[in-house]
Amino acid sequence: MKKIIALAFIGLSIASCTPTQQGAGTGAASGAIIGGAVTGNVRGAAVGAAVGGVSGALIGRVSEQPGQCYYRDRYGRRYIDDCRG
Repeated sequence: MKKIIALAFIGLSIASCTPTQQGAGTGAASGAIIGGAVTGNVRGAAVGAAVGGVSGALIGRVSEQPGQCYYRDRYGRRYIDDCRG
């Protein structure tokens, strides 16, 4: 029951955030869970949280820009450009 209440508070705490902040929070939480589960230690969870937070923020930032999409070029670099139809 305590876990359900904690998750409800976390969900409510990011409800009023911008999409960038929501993406960063969700990415960091997901990354921490995955990193901790894969490595089985706190260091893996911390690295997962950092990577997930940055990735989530980038994805959230794109969602704030209508008509803009997130792409990768052939070298793996990320960029934002007009969405292709």
